[in-house]
Amino acid sequence: MWLYEGKEFSPDESELSPEDIYGFVYLITNEVTGRKYVGKKFLWRNKTLPVTKTRKRKKKVKVLSDWKTYYGSSEELRADVEKYGRENFTRTILHLCKTKGECAYFEAKEQFLRDVLYDPSYYNSWISLKVHSKHLKLDDYLTE
Repeated sequence: MWLYEGKEFSPDESELSPEDIYGFVYLITNEVTGRKYVGKKFLWRNKTLPVTKTRKRKKKVKVLSDWKTYYGSSEELRADVEKYGRENFTRTILHLCKTKGECAYFEAKEQFLRDVLYDPSYYNSWISLKVHSKHLKLDDYLTE
């Protein structure tokens, strides 16, 4: 289960679209040891449909990713999930994002604000970022 603003995040899949929510930035907390992990996850992935009798070309479509069962990309974190069990981890969504660029920006922002590379209570061992202002929907933030 993912939490967002203190409630279970379980949108109706038929109402989800990549134009509304592309992904999110999250915090996973190990309730046994107190260690945490900040990362991002896309709700969507690309899938290529093959050529068929009625379709002459391959078709690229966006389909839902494995976000519901996802527990981060950190090997150390995933080993602890296996060791302690999924029930001992809290998965919290910090930011819902409209673009890949927003996901990258807010993930890095949270990682820097929390000092994840210096704080041993975080599983994070590296920060990667490449974002251009064109990747962000700045109009949404300028009107607030």
